[in-house]
Amino acid sequence: MDLTRARELGIPFAGTPGTWNSITDVAGVEVGHCTLDPLDGSVRTGVTAILPRGLGSTAPTFAGSYALNGNGEMTGTAWIEEAGFLDSPILLTNTHSVGVVRDAVIAWQVKRDKGPSLNRQGDSFWSLPVVAETYDGFLNDINGFHVRPENVFAALDGACSGPVPEGNVGGGTGMVCFQFKGGIGTSSRRVGDYTVGVLVQANMGARRQMTIAGVPLGLALTEDMPALGPHGDVGSIIVVIATDAPLLPHQLKRIARRGPMGLARTGSTANNSSGDLFIAFSVAPAGSGCEEVLDVQMLANDAMSPLFEATVQAVEEAIVNALVAAETMTGLRGNTVSALAHGSLQALFARD
Repeated sequence: MDLTRARELGIPFAGTPGTWNSITDVAGVEVGHCTLDPLDGSVRTGVTAILPRGLGSTAPTFAGSYALNGNGEMTGTAWIEEAGFLDSPILLTNTHSVGVVRDAVIAWQVKRDKGPSLNRQGDSFWSLPVVAETYDGFLNDINGFHVRPENVFAALDGACSGPVPEGNVGGGTGMVCFQFKGGIGTSSRRVGDYTVGVLVQANMGARRQMTIAGVPLGLALTEDMPALGPHGDVGSIIVVIATDAPLLPHQLKRIARRGPMGLARTGSTANNSSGDLFIAFSVAPAGSGCEEVLDVQMLANDAMSPLFEATVQAVEEAIVNALVAAETMTGLRGNTVSALAHGSLQALFARD
């Protein structure tokens, strides 16, 4: 696994990251992966789990979601839009494993007694987990249905704080980004007393579009491009945004709507076949007690612009971190996707 990150290559990103430059810089957020990538074969997939309050809590968070282009799936968002609460982990996987992952999350909640604290009915509960997908069928035998419940349990049980593995891991194992190897990436920004953290599953874009820190690099890096479609831009992205700022659901929807601006900075244009889906949540207290009248805090709208800027910056850097961390992969039918060469990237920035 390549542990190099984009900043270490001298890419000049704006803003100040947190300790790990990761979504886990938001206190309480934990991330786990289960990667299915045998040495030989056509299985190149997995599961990534984001636990908004970690393994130790089932308390809900306020949340909001946004679909830039809806050729994709993120389950559970109808209830988030209605009620404003996220009361489950967020799971990322491949397109044809959404169902098994969704069912496995509920089974895990039952087995571990992790059912949503809001949705209790006597000794039972109901749950509408958030599971999002991107398509990995170029490298992965997606119709082999290789993701199993035990893989979901492993991702959830293995969730932790600290640095987050990136690139060819978890749900990002078989993903392709700008016709380079893509996958999982993460980044964060400090904004006064608050932190914004982002995790992406990057699987979008054509090489000709790729832009890094304002430099149109894709046009100069035209070797080893897999033929993914008539325009080379088949794919999608899932963006998860976390913050500890006290935001209400409508404000978190505003945060989610800024995510596409970070995506656009990398050159993506949300093409017709792309599922570009965003979800934002706050780990600040969500007023989820049993009282009829609850007290909550909210940041003034006039104070939100720095959070918008931080979101855009962190989304951009998370995507580039996914590209930098990913390694060349061969999978289904011998299909190969090359990694973005660090030396080429450094040389182009040095020249510019």
